[in-house]
Amino acid sequence: MTLKEHFEKKVKADLKKELELTSVAAVPTIKKVTINMGIGKNRETKAFVQEAISDLSLISGQKPSGRSAKSSISNFKLRKGQLVGLTVTLRGKKMWDFYEKLVKIVLPRVKDFRGISPKSFDGTGNYNLGLGEHIVFPEIDPNKVGFAKSLQVTVSTSANTDDIGHKLLKALGMPFREE
Repeated sequence: MTLKEHFEKKVKADLKKELELTSVAAVPTIKKVTINMGIGKNRETKAFVQEAISDLSLISGQKPSGRSAKSSISNFKLRKGQLVGLTVTLRGKKMWDFYEKLVKIVLPRVKDFRGISPKSFDGTGNYNLGLGEHIVFPEIDPNKVGFAKSLQVTVSTSANTDDIGHKLLKALGMPFREE
């Protein structure tokens, strides 16, 4: 059974009861998952940029879009319009597949993993997670990686508070550590 089916059949009913909601439609859900990868000082290295686009495409299952600098910053040798990052927004089936892969395969593969911090919510029920190395994803062959890259994953939920968002993600298998 996929995570989405598990959510529809079991988690929704459990959350409705736990949160004392009157309708199943009021139960919070995941709206989208956004994956961001910064290019940083390697923006001039064409091989790095091509590898980053290729790796993010493999990880997410769709082509990333580029993010450009909004203003020039001379101390960073950055000009307005230069590529500074890549982003992918997942919805629907791809979102559920990625979330399931993240929770069941990727996070347990992180070195010295003891759970993720429950404090990385943004105040409105959305969760942000940083991964130091992208090679924890099963699609990436560590022997063929020329550059180490970090990425950020944002799980946007329809929850309106951090507590409800935490309960939703915990019910969906997010391995929070106890604090």
